[in-house]
Amino acid sequence: MRAIRFPEQNAIEVTELSDPAASPGEVVVQVRASGLCHTDIEVLKGNYGTGAYPLVPGHEYAGVVVEVGPEVESVAIGDRVAIDPNLNCGNCVNCGKGWVHLCDALGAYGVTTNGGFAELSAVNADAVHSIGDLPFELAALAEPIGCVLNGVDMAYEPHQRHALIFGAGPMGLLLGLVLQARGIGEVTIVEPADARRNLATTLGMSALAPGDIDLHGMAQSIDYVADATGRANVVADALGYVAPGGTFHMFGVCPPSARVELSPFDIFRRQLRIVGSHSLNRNIPESLKIVQELQPELDQLVSHRLSLDEMADVFHDGLPANALKLQVTL
Repeated sequence: MRAIRFPEQNAIEVTELSDPAASPGEVVVQVRASGLCHTDIEVLKGNYGTGAYPLVPGHEYAGVVVEVGPEVESVAIGDRVAIDPNLNCGNCVNCGKGWVHLCDALGAYGVTTNGGFAELSAVNADAVHSIGDLPFELAALAEPIGCVLNGVDMAYEPHQRHALIFGAGPMGLLLGLVLQARGIGEVTIVEPADARRNLATTLGMSALAPGDIDLHGMAQSIDYVADATGRANVVADALGYVAPGGTFHMFGVCPPSARVELSPFDIFRRQLRIVGSHSLNRNIPESLKIVQELQPELDQLVSHRLSLDEMADVFHDGLPANALKLQVTL
């Protein structure tokens, strides 16, 4: 099979690999769509996970089951499926609490073992979920939407009426769409790029540029404020918009070394909640329901459908202009 592979840190190739076989409890999926996440770039750089090279990246993918291993009864050849990439130990304290995404030994397809930027992928049978007749490109969004749902489950409260999201990349827009689906009546995106602001308005959100005069009037007045940029300076600024009794959602991925200055008294006096969220937590079935509900909107988020070679070029050269969600389609 052909695959993108990271042979070592900061090295990338498109190569021929042996076809995987299904071990007991596994299935082999013919990959039909596999999305690029910023995490994949950090895996390449050695900044995320264990640096388990050589590695086939890609953890947002969907396809067709083409082989079923021994002891598998819940999946059949021909099933159209999306993959939950997380691999947990099942034995640590966090797994016992049901927080498998916080497992002490957390791994993932495309992060610690071969993933979806390949023609074929062997995965545990319990990692695949039926997608019915959903297009593969949309089903591959189930993983990032699962990450959104995990965060919203932590940060959303029914009394919230207005959300302010910094960053209109794919994850910021997905967060806005899910918050709208949960009942938040007003979602405002803060984004410097004109094209992304225009898309946000097409999706029913308000959109402001950083420094917009209307943004100044929102200080300490927003129920739900989220960072989807992963930039510490944006996080520091965004905290100033949270209303008394409101919630700040740390959704973007800042570098591990980043630091933000906080006022403990301000958090105490205004009774603020600061909520982090990491990955997804066994919620692909719920995520697929959201995909089904939001198909027309989500289709606008997939901006590039690429070959393996073209995606390898993206790793080398960076994102193309006006990129949102990039996918390998096979």
